[in-house]
Amino acid sequence: MNNRCAVIALEPDLPFEFIVPGTPLSLQASTDSKEAWKRLVAGFARAALPAGSWLLTDPLAVTIYIFPDGQLSGDVDNRVKPILDAMNRCVYDDDRLIERVVVQKFEPGKVFSFGSPSAILADALEAAKPVTYVRITSDLHEELS
Repeated sequence: MNNRCAVIALEPDLPFEFIVPGTPLSLQASTDSKEAWKRLVAGFARAALPAGSWLLTDPLAVTIYIFPDGQLSGDVDNRVKPILDAMNRCVYDDDRLIERVVVQKFEPGKVFSFGSPSAILADALEAAKPVTYVRITSDLHEELS
């Protein structure tokens, strides 16, 4: 199954954000389940991209916030690779461009207050759980400033 997005023609504004309903699948999930998850991620990324966008080709940072509907089993790091792979040739040219990844889970009752969430992050905070928030930026050090 091909989960790639069609290549289009205008660079999207960064940061670029979207949410995906569901909990990211682990690398240990079945191949069919992982491919279905990647298609879902690519579809929501594609829907959030402006019409005519082209693939990003500069170094990038990705933030992933996971909002499960209960306790998240397994390792959170195993849930990152399928998300990054889903955006290959859809949002960016290759996941080799990713220089920084921030990932955090926010299980029910353990979500802290975000000072100034973006509109998309606010949507994720208010959405029915489970939901996954993804943000791509070219500012490789935004959390350090």
